[in-house]
Amino acid sequence: MVPEQDVLTISTIWSQLARRAAQDKSLHLADLFASDKDRFERFSLSGAGLLADFSKQRLTDESRDLLVKLADERQLKHWVDALFGGAEVNCTEGRSAKHWCLREPADKAPLVHEQLSRMESMVNRILQGHWRGVQGDAITDVVNVGVGGSDLGPLMAAFALQSSQPPQGQSRPRLHFASSMDGSQVSQVLQELNPRTTLFLVSSKSFTTVDTLHNANTARQWLARGLGLDYDDASLLRCHFIGISANAERMSEWGIVPTNQLLFWEWVGGRYSLWSAIGMPIALTVGMDGFREMLAGAHEMDQHCRTQPWRDNIPVMLALVDVWNINFLDIRARAVLPYDGRLKHLPAYLEQLEMESNGKSVSRSGEPVEYDTCPVIWGEVGPNAQHAFFQLLHQGTQAIACEFLMTARRYTEDEHSESVCELECQHALSNANCLAQSRLLALGERALDPSLALPAYKRYHGNQPSTTLVLDELSPRVLGTLLAMYEHKVFVQAVIWGINPFDQWGVEMGKVIATDMLAVLADPESATGLDASSMALARYVANKQRSS
Repeated sequence: MVPEQDVLTISTIWSQLARRAAQDKSLHLADLFASDKDRFERFSLSGAGLLADFSKQRLTDESRDLLVKLADERQLKHWVDALFGGAEVNCTEGRSAKHWCLREPADKAPLVHEQLSRMESMVNRILQGHWRGVQGDAITDVVNVGVGGSDLGPLMAAFALQSSQPPQGQSRPRLHFASSMDGSQVSQVLQELNPRTTLFLVSSKSFTTVDTLHNANTARQWLARGLGLDYDDASLLRCHFIGISANAERMSEWGIVPTNQLLFWEWVGGRYSLWSAIGMPIALTVGMDGFREMLAGAHEMDQHCRTQPWRDNIPVMLALVDVWNINFLDIRARAVLPYDGRLKHLPAYLEQLEMESNGKSVSRSGEPVEYDTCPVIWGEVGPNAQHAFFQLLHQGTQAIACEFLMTARRYTEDEHSESVCELECQHALSNANCLAQSRLLALGERALDPSLALPAYKRYHGNQPSTTLVLDELSPRVLGTLLAMYEHKVFVQAVIWGINPFDQWGVEMGKVIATDMLAVLADPESATGLDASSMALARYVANKQRSS
């Protein structure tokens, strides 16, 4: 049963946190470390292949204890139980949020494992070269056609794991992703491919997403022309398209044959769907054994979230730290900075996961919230970011929390026998930069030689808070742990703020209005009721199209 939850009230604990923040405002992280030699041990957690260091956050024992009390006051335990009990935690759509069920063992989720078995059969046929195009050629390229969660998650994880060794005796295809509705991506991809050896995965929860279906139609026309077949040729559809959706009827209407359909369920939100058949590009990268390892890592984090006390609970403490920064220290932005190039797509993935989930201003009870909720999430691979926006982090006027990610182990002789020494040196250089940047952001010029006499334009104030996440290694299992950690963190924050993280109504209306704007662009003079700006822009674009 879902607990009752109203808009967050200014309780005694909330007031105590506000007073504590005002009292601690003058504290500098350099002073906190100087006065507490055990600070790292008391403000770091580890488990499931991860280490989370919160010691460079502007936390004290008192503020952490109050945040834990706030979680209890907001009935976090009841909400975690409701989530994992299958209650209707998605109140505006009247359904549960059971993405965690996608990584449950077979005896607890037989329908999930039935679809995993169907996906395994398809994946193995492709990896073993047995899936053939309509003219008998083995598939060499797979294009994932999707948008949002059907693109960002698979792209991020497949890219992160592409350096893993392919399953023995198997050859993985080249992966491509097309999501943009303007056709720029699919156009570029198709120029590089051979229709005889290309397979398309059309991924859409509803199978009505305009962006995805337009890209899929373009791909279908390209195949028909290149293979000399009709658009509706049954063999073309059977040999070159797989559909992944919660809507089997729509897939069949479009032309996906039932044997090429993979299903997931309405209780799986798009941004939580990479654990389902939507993750097929990941399985094509690491094989089904690797994909199941990723699910196992996520399941391990599920159990960690469910069972660990809040102070020892990694996603809960990540969430409470964000609440502390946003609501009490007035730090409303967080930069995600992976110091491992394989995680280059993680910031974009987290932008959707967090801002689409918690970018809300109305409580579960329908009342306006009177406090900030989700921070602005942005980021880049750390070495690139150092040459782009670290100037602002170190010497700008904005207080910004940072999240550093690094991997302890990376290169091995088995994978890189000829250049392992050079690559290990580069890995060490990357990790050294990660640690140096977080140290300088926290301590400022007190991290430097005290004899240095710095002019004003070279001063470093420091006291910029950060969390450092260390992955033992970037394996499928540890990646699964990391991503599930972020999912649970988002849910915990939503509980504290009293909002629903599982809907995204802010996404929907713009798409509805866009459909109406197509008619305006076709004939601007017939439009009525538009604002002056939209009308002028539509006329300008229409005139340019007519004159070209």
